[in-house]
Amino acid sequence: MKDEVRSSGKTTLAPEVLLTIARMSALSMDGVSHLAPVPGGFDRLFRQGSDSGVQMSVEDGIVYIELYVVLKKDFNVREVSRNLQTQVARAISEMVGMEVGHVNIHIEDIDYKDE
Repeated sequence: MKDEVRSSGKTTLAPEVLLTIARMSALSMDGVSHLAPVPGGFDRLFRQGSDSGVQMSVEDGIVYIELYVVLKKDFNVREVSRNLQTQVARAISEMVGMEVGHVNIHIEDIDYKDE
């Protein structure tokens, strides 16, 4: 008997799925208070995810991410930023199998309100 490898179809991925993975991954990180709106002018309206603190583009199957975050007080900015880059890239790569070109972190503010 001969084993046959058969394709079971194809999977398509909505851009919102990538945005959700990046957003949830960032928000689960220690030191992140919340995501900040993506700054910008008129062209901001046409960028994917610009209202959610995540700006993302996909070129030739490679994902490029810009994260706009507000950090909690008393956390090391450099350490949180590096951990964010690693965690978000890993989440995209492991969950959907796409290569991540870069994850740029934009610290928009520090949250000093009383907890």
